[in-house]
Amino acid sequence: MERYWEILQVALEAVFANRSRSVLTALGIIFGVAAVIAMMAIGNGARQEILDQIKLVGVNNIIVSAKVDKAKSSDDENEDDGKSERKQFSPGLTLLDAEGISSIIPTVKRISPEVTYETTIINDGIRQQAKLNGVTTDFFEVFNLVLEHGIMFNSEQSEKGSPVCIIGPGVKTRFFALEDPLGKQIKCGNIWLKVIGVLEKRQTGNMATENMGVTDYDNNIYAPIQTVLLRFKDRSLVNAGALAGGSNTVIFSGNSMMSFNNESSGDESTNYHQVDKIVVQVDESENLGATTTILNQMLKRRHLGVEDFEITVPELLLKQEQRTKDIFNIVLGAIAGISLLVGGIGIMNIMLASVMERIREIGVRRSIGATRRDIIFQFLSEATLISISGGLIGIMLGLIMARVITETTDILTIVSGSSIIISFGVAATVGIVFGYLPARKAAEQDPVESLRHD
Repeated sequence: MERYWEILQVALEAVFANRSRSVLTALGIIFGVAAVIAMMAIGNGARQEILDQIKLVGVNNIIVSAKVDKAKSSDDENEDDGKSERKQFSPGLTLLDAEGISSIIPTVKRISPEVTYETTIINDGIRQQAKLNGVTTDFFEVFNLVLEHGIMFNSEQSEKGSPVCIIGPGVKTRFFALEDPLGKQIKCGNIWLKVIGVLEKRQTGNMATENMGVTDYDNNIYAPIQTVLLRFKDRSLVNAGALAGGSNTVIFSGNSMMSFNNESSGDESTNYHQVDKIVVQVDESENLGATTTILNQMLKRRHLGVEDFEITVPELLLKQEQRTKDIFNIVLGAIAGISLLVGGIGIMNIMLASVMERIREIGVRRSIGATRRDIIFQFLSEATLISISGGLIGIMLGLIMARVITETTDILTIVSGSSIIISFGVAATVGIVFGYLPARKAAEQDPVESLRHD
């Protein structure tokens, strides 16, 4: 061991004696390792974003969205090349559709119908626009929403349409910044709702969740869907007030009379769907395709052949996006790997040139007792030292690059320990593999001929 330690010191002195050459030799390894770490960090970040998106849209979800044809006129007639064509009737998406899906399709685990209205929220003199969402208790299970304070709707409140609500943390910040919102009243349009719960804040980042049926949970108000339909608005109802285009609709139920606000305007007047979307959660991922097909056929029959709905499977879309990003990351990783290969070839070329320049030194060492094994170890140690030092510098540069990418762009980067270990291991391996050939060439030099070399 003492002999090898002395040889290692000789190799270290040779590296420092030729600093410029050693730095230039290590550049390929430095940038190669840095590129590998940065690219793997981008890949890990992309994978984490996909996982976060899957959590946001829920697991194994199928989203049935109401399709509103804004081009249709109020009398349901279209003029096309002078011909009048009456649109076929469809009841639109309703709560009955949700009940039918739940009772008929055996692979359905949970179902969450949802109706959303833009309205004005008023509390203690503060007036702002917000969304009122009519949901069931399954909604919070489907989208993994957790209460920070308060309680969920109970079955009695949901069935009777009680005037209660759960608010997002953004609503709490805007309207109840200095007080506990639980038990307080908040006005949504023309109805008052009692706050019984506050959702826990979720980080959605800059992900395009709207296209996958995910709303901004933090800034919405959630009430039982029966509460919204009975007390606020039900687009499926047709009565004298609605036909006359009045702002208020009156519903007679038994001996009671209830009035609710009709805030429809513009495009809303053409929307005849009772609910805006129905989220169907399937029990197993393998059943997503078959359930989607059955769901599509079932809704077509219920809607009398009118395709006024759109079915999307966010998880499949996200998995396809993940596959695309994985392919992209493999390509980037391959390019970064090529940088390491080029760096290794550079080490071999420089070391071969160094052998030719140091033939006399090799002869002197052989003449004073150094064996071929000692010469191989010396030159191999020089190549390995250059690779390891280049790998360490490359790791630091890679960490800096990943941080800069995150700070200057919207790209999330996550540096994993495995990427550091892999890149460093490859750097050391490159030094050993590409340094062996020059080391063997140096050991094969004839001592006598080497001493004669100028």
